[in-house]
Amino acid sequence: MQNPDFLRHLHEQYQSHFTYFPSKRKSEKFIDDMFHFLFPSREDAHISFPQLEARQKQLAADLWDLLAQLSPDEELNAQIVDQFFHHLPHIYAKLLKDADAILQFDPAANSIEEVIVAYPGFYAIAVYRIAHHLLQQQVKWLPRIFSEHAHRKTGIDIHPGAQIGESFFIDHGTGVVIGETTIIGNEVKIYQGVTLGALSVSKDKANTKRHPTIEDHVIIYSGTTILGGNTVVGHHSVIGGNVWLTESVAPYSFVHNTTQVEHRVKKNLPDDEVKK
Repeated sequence: MQNPDFLRHLHEQYQSHFTYFPSKRKSEKFIDDMFHFLFPSREDAHISFPQLEARQKQLAADLWDLLAQLSPDEELNAQIVDQFFHHLPHIYAKLLKDADAILQFDPAANSIEEVIVAYPGFYAIAVYRIAHHLLQQQVKWLPRIFSEHAHRKTGIDIHPGAQIGESFFIDHGTGVVIGETTIIGNEVKIYQGVTLGALSVSKDKANTKRHPTIEDHVIIYSGTTILGGNTVVGHHSVIGGNVWLTESVAPYSFVHNTTQVEHRVKKNLPDDEVKK
């Protein structure tokens, strides 16, 4: 049972390897507290304004504490915290548009409140938008911890480096994968099991665009895989279920298997008239 050499090795790791690595437990608590701050539950109905201010100050202190575990630069950490909370109303406004898109396009959704409380896609998008902003501020580790926490809770894997436009809707969501260099436009809707991935996972391509571009008003149905940094799905297109796509398609296309691409005759065809 005794293994002093192994314990000494572990002790060295404790002292050095994780010196500037944030607490996973505290990181996950922070992102859940932030979601709860933006979208309160029934228990918060009678919270006073001073209590709300105190809650925001506590979140700022918690973020500061996590950043301090990443870097000893107090001035930089203070700037990041200030910029994050300054930008928070913009994140919140985008999330309301996401929630409204779910309400408008999902006939099973009865209210914004239901979307916020019960839809895993909305939670995953909310975590993504927070993580994405921090990644843009050059914050290390935390954005990935946040996104993997959402991945574990929802089955939806969105890399914080992806660029996602407004009114984004993930329906059902289980098994969705959105890669780091993916670009998604406005009012895009995707279903469960969709992968927006890379054609190659070679490490020497880490700094290149490896994932597809999805333009505005696109619907991607369940089980579809779209790969490659040069692959562009044109605006107002519909990609049917279980499609494997590695080439670009023009705007207003209807792709229903790997060999057939149809141009939609009516450019103003309502999305709900296009079947899986």
